[in-house]
Amino acid sequence: MIGCMAISLAGHDRDRIYLIVGEEKEYVYLADGRERSCGHPKKKNKKHIQVIKKYKNPVVAEKLLRGESVDVSIIIQEVKACQKQM
Repeated sequence: MIGCMAISLAGHDRDRIYLIVGEEKEYVYLADGRERSCGHPKKKNKKHIQVIKKYKNPVVAEKLLRGESVDVSIIIQEVKACQKQM
């Protein structure tokens, strides 16, 4: 799931689009580039998000899987591109 885009389904951030930058058993870590970056991601329960499987940038996903940090401007660009597709 790392590198995919996701929509928040619950909470004060409902209907916001995020990039999944990390994953644990029950939780994912989300970044939007504005309020949350890779260095300070939002921890959210997996059942409170919906993964957008049709939109995934393989370059960004590969960087995240290697453990590298993704630049904030790239995250913002990915979120905007995903919003335009929806």
